[in-house]
Amino acid sequence: MNRRELLLAAASAASMRGATAAGIAPIKVNGKEAAAFYYAPEWDKPFLYPIRTVSGKVLSRGYPVEKIEGEQTDHVWHRGIWYGHGIVNGQDFWREQGRDKTSRLIVQGRPAVKASKVSALTSMVPPDGKAIGSIRQEFAIADKGSLRFIDATITILADEGVALSFGDTDDGGFAFRLNDSFRQDRGAKLRNSSGLEGTEKIWGKPAHWVDYSAAVAGTRMGVTIFDHPSNLRHPTAWHARGYSLNSANPFASKSFSKGRGPDGAHTLTAGGKLEFRYRVVVHEGAFEPDAIEAEYKNWAK
Repeated sequence: MNRRELLLAAASAASMRGATAAGIAPIKVNGKEAAAFYYAPEWDKPFLYPIRTVSGKVLSRGYPVEKIEGEQTDHVWHRGIWYGHGIVNGQDFWREQGRDKTSRLIVQGRPAVKASKVSALTSMVPPDGKAIGSIRQEFAIADKGSLRFIDATITILADEGVALSFGDTDDGGFAFRLNDSFRQDRGAKLRNSSGLEGTEKIWGKPAHWVDYSAAVAGTRMGVTIFDHPSNLRHPTAWHARGYSLNSANPFASKSFSKGRGPDGAHTLTAGGKLEFRYRVVVHEGAFEPDAIEAEYKNWAK
């Protein structure tokens, strides 16, 4: 049995028991598995995978969870939907460069799974093994017609007696990585709430939402991220890259402006917490800016 078969078998077994197994916690909507929360020790941070439409089409990149012939294999840490940041107290919780160099988000115990919801508390652990803080990740999935809503709450806790300093870098945030159909150089459309299109215009720019869409087998489909008005520095700026990566990142104003803007660093004092709310909308069929904006306003209020 190859790696993909083992992973799918583990997820299936966990789904049948309604529990977690092999570091995979399935999430069901209307009795069907919509996604799973991956948290096994082999991964340096947890992630939600795959990103599926209501009808079951997979829009996320398979690599490195699944090896798909011809698919791009850059950035091994780009998996489904995840959260991380490139500079926290001088440590990198975004890139993964090997266990002796990589800071990790380690799930404490097992995630709490209840029907279409999952939550997990992760420890922020640098290579020296001494935790500097925690991040609670909560996901809830619901379907409405052809739209799938993935609501995420990311709560950062400075609960280890030290402040958490988030440095200015574009490598970080609440992110997704889609498959190669959603690359701009293969015809995908990248657009934001300001009416701008293309990574050249939307990268680093503030917006209420960013949408990636493409025609796949003759059907338009895609993924949108909404930034909640309660979030720090709303509307956030976006690490929206043409190779099918998108990340909401409020800590990169200098990086995004190539050094011309103010420092985007932010310090969370010891004992404090910082909460971010996002909605991911997975859509199949027509979902044009007017419809996206209507859904955004309904959620944001």
